Amino acid sequence: MAFETIRYSVEGGIARLTLDRPDRLNSFTDAMHEEVRTALTALEADRSARVLVLTGAGRGFCAGQDLNDRSVAAGEAAPDLGASVEQNYKPLVLRLQALRMPTVCAVNGVAAGAGASLALACDIVIAARSASFLQAFSKVGLIPDSGGTWFLPQRVGMARAMGLALLAEKLPAEKAAEWGLIWSCVDDAELMPTVDGIAARLAAAPTRALVRTREALRASMSQDLAAQLDLERDFMRELGRSADYREGVAAFMAKRVPQFTGE
Repeated sequence: MAFETIRYSVEGGIARLTLDRPDRLNSFTDAMHEEVRTALTALEADRSARVLVLTGAGRGFCAGQDLNDRSVAAGEAAPDLGASVEQNYKPLVLRLQALRMPTVCAVNGVAAGAGASLALACDIVIAARSASFLQAFSKVGLIPDSGGTWFLPQRVGMARAMGLALLAEKLPAEKAAEWGLIWSCVDDAELMPTVDGIAARLAAAPTRALVRTREALRASMSQDLAAQLDLERDFMRELGRSADYREGVAAFMAKRVPQFTGE
């Protein structure tokens, strides 16, 4: 597929989606949203893909919405930002969260606004030491969107979430890792080798079990222990009948490396 604002490929079970507008810090336009939707549709149909790696080209991950793609000039009708969230950002975040495979985000530079929320929508976030996260919304009279008001307090607690959102101060990647906002922070030169290693591990893992683990962990934030135990029972019943479970036990007993298929 030929794209103008992103790059997309699948090899060795690893799908890679790179936001590719480096001159604009990979900020989103309607055209980029459309191309990302097309890539995700292809990904969902590709049974060879077992993990998604999301990153940005150039010196930044994503600066959020490209404000040049909207007109806010005096005398012109105000844009409907709610429609933008409903049509673009909401379905993108929900789609990433519901993929049938784990997702890894490589934050190679600034992740600002919706770009920060997009990174946090992924299962595992690894950032370069020079990267940073910025909730820039209050600087332009808005609120954190694309799930920002949901991800932040869950990851770092209400006090830190409130400070990040109201003060719009950059959070360095190293501190983001210390606070639990992301999985880890690594030296810049080690970002992609680290991400590639994790992606390879996930691509060789029992995919359905990883996805059910993700679903169970998220469910725990909104239900009581009894309901969570019921969910664990249901998922264990399902996974216990899978080919990957049989393969995992057989490999363990034979003291060999398992060959999971993800089915």
